[in-house]
Amino acid sequence: MEKDIKKLISQMTLEEKAAMLSGSDSWHTAAVDRLGIPSVMMADGPHGLRRETGVRGESYPATCFPTGSALACSWDRALITRLGSALADECRSQGISIILGPAVNIKRSPLCGRNFEYYSEDPYLSSQTASAYIKGVQSKGVGTSLKHFAANNKETDRMTTDTVVDERTLREIYLASFETAVIEAKPWTVMCAYNKLNGEFCSENRYLLTDILRKEWGFEGMVVSDWGAVNERDDGVLAGLDLEMPTSFGVNTQKIIDAVKSGKIPAEALDRAVGHVLSLVLKCIEAKKSFPHTKTFTDSEHHALAREIASQCMVLLKNDGTLPLKKTGRLAVIGQFAKKPRYQGGGSSHIHPTMLDIPLDEIKKSAPGLTVLYSDGYDLSDETGAPDPALIDEAVKTAESADAAVIFAGLPDSFESEGYDRRHMKMPDSHNALIEAVSKVQKNTVVVLFNGSPVEMPWIGSVSAVLEGYLCGQASGGAAADILFGDVNPSGKLAETFPKKLSDNPSYLNFPGEKPNYVEYREGIFVGYRYYEKKQIAPLFPFGHGLSYTTFEYRGIKTDKTEIGDGDTLTVQVTVANTGKRAGKETVQLYVRDVESSIMRPFKELRGFEKVELEPGEEKTVSFTLSKRDFAYYDTELNSFEVESGTFEILAGGSSADTPLCQTVVYHSGAVRKPKYNKLTQIGEIAKNPAATALLQEFLAKFGLNIDIKALSQWIYEMPLRNIYLTGINIPQEEFDNLIEKLNNL
Repeated sequence: MEKDIKKLISQMTLEEKAAMLSGSDSWHTAAVDRLGIPSVMMADGPHGLRRETGVRGESYPATCFPTGSALACSWDRALITRLGSALADECRSQGISIILGPAVNIKRSPLCGRNFEYYSEDPYLSSQTASAYIKGVQSKGVGTSLKHFAANNKETDRMTTDTVVDERTLREIYLASFETAVIEAKPWTVMCAYNKLNGEFCSENRYLLTDILRKEWGFEGMVVSDWGAVNERDDGVLAGLDLEMPTSFGVNTQKIIDAVKSGKIPAEALDRAVGHVLSLVLKCIEAKKSFPHTKTFTDSEHHALAREIASQCMVLLKNDGTLPLKKTGRLAVIGQFAKKPRYQGGGSSHIHPTMLDIPLDEIKKSAPGLTVLYSDGYDLSDETGAPDPALIDEAVKTAESADAAVIFAGLPDSFESEGYDRRHMKMPDSHNALIEAVSKVQKNTVVVLFNGSPVEMPWIGSVSAVLEGYLCGQASGGAAADILFGDVNPSGKLAETFPKKLSDNPSYLNFPGEKPNYVEYREGIFVGYRYYEKKQIAPLFPFGHGLSYTTFEYRGIKTDKTEIGDGDTLTVQVTVANTGKRAGKETVQLYVRDVESSIMRPFKELRGFEKVELEPGEEKTVSFTLSKRDFAYYDTELNSFEVESGTFEILAGGSSADTPLCQTVVYHSGAVRKPKYNKLTQIGEIAKNPAATALLQEFLAKFGLNIDIKALSQWIYEMPLRNIYLTGINIPQEEFDNLIEKLNNL
């Protein structure tokens, strides 16, 4: 293929090359008919296919699978790969070669309007989820577009904002969410974000697009802009942006031509970008030979898959024993979401579903022997969200006459969407008031939430059960019914922390930013559970939390080594058992903790997970492999991930707040960091280095001051070298300078 690409490039005119670096319209790459170079088509994703009909705002029907916020709660790589494979089938059925997803931006704040599309607050979980998705899609000959690269974590001013983030935080949190997916899953394309990153637009950020993405991570695919993200097209080509989307109607094509003629863009830089686009086009054409663009599934088959996936994503947050519900007696179903469910987010990922499960109907189908009563409870058409006393009174009466009540509530469409951020974490007052009123008269009140991101729950102590349904796609109604009646045992785990209130969140003082077009990530690496644990702030529900209708016991942990070094791997085995009376799935979560570090680090960090299915009484052992990176932090002096020698704890359990198993290992690091000394270096820093200590003591003795540096008091330890004069000795400047030089030559 490489020879073909070089040959084609050599035959292309400057104008054809420049045109190749822009879409021919909103969704197609440019064709060169005289050379037989076709165009390929891409379309929005990521949880379903949104191929536009040509009428603004309309798209062809496609299966609407669970959104990213829900999908990550499955913690199930195999399931996510199956979803990716199904999405590829849907793409091929509609002539699509590239689906624009997955989206892996970190959930820095629960207020980001696009959080429903993103996976997690944790970069390991996010990148693992993305890798499984990419492998599934690309296994069927359809490309993906990993987005939005990078640090695009809010919707406010998203096209012009400057995200200011320090290098360590960038590497450990925001880039790490992309890194594993790029290296292991090899997406065909990566989409650059709208925003600036530390002063430069991502679309023209060479450090991001070339130095890190290509040189460090070895990315060989094509870099495409987010739609409308290009600022200066010639600067973008130089930085590593290959394809601009959508078309600029020739404006930016001419800029490229002019820049090449003036010498600003070297010929090799132009050819490199053209080569990346051509490589993608040829890969898509070649893929069609093995995977023809025809329909190989029925809509019903994919709807059934969507229901299965959704049932594995929903998270049982609380259960005092009311769930699963009985299929006899009287059940009150309350809330307009039961008839008009919210199952997806707004914006570019909005899908025209092939069919739609209505929760109320699915409840009736699941329990034909159950008498089902219904009340609206609130009015979705009232965008103020104000409580309606008449509707609440009716709902209370309905609940009083039933054995149990299920309230469907959450966030209406207008509360969260691509394009704007939320201003608070509250549900509409009408939803909260309804739950409070019903729970006062019905002790068996269950709340099913449809929302794309965390909400405050002032009524949490009054209800008997809460099922977090997120936005689980067109089959969410059926999946909710399956879990409510116990036809499916819930196994979802939160991929993000639910704080008790917004002000607990680490980004609270710096989101969306204190001034227009500018935001600083002042919380640094302490995002999500990393912050709550370090600050010892109890959340409403912790990262990784999720209940089941059975119980699990963590019975043992062991490692194959007690000491490791940089080139070693550590095998960890964790044993878990189902101690309940029914089959269930448990996600074993593995965390690593640096017991004592001179570097500020989180209390612990997720470094592995595995979802296992267990029959009653069954026990399984799950194996994990850890390497240097799993113990490391990003060292900004060495510009690499390094480990401090010392003791580490390997923790395992069912959530970030429940890790009953612990095994200790000692890490021997090979990192060599040579201290740099100057007149401001504190005496205490000298004392950490035996050779430096001996040199300083010898130096002071020469001037008549015989002391044991290690025996000095704390306030002397914090004194800089320049203040040696305060000891009463006269040291010539030349001698002092020689001391500094000798210290740095040790």
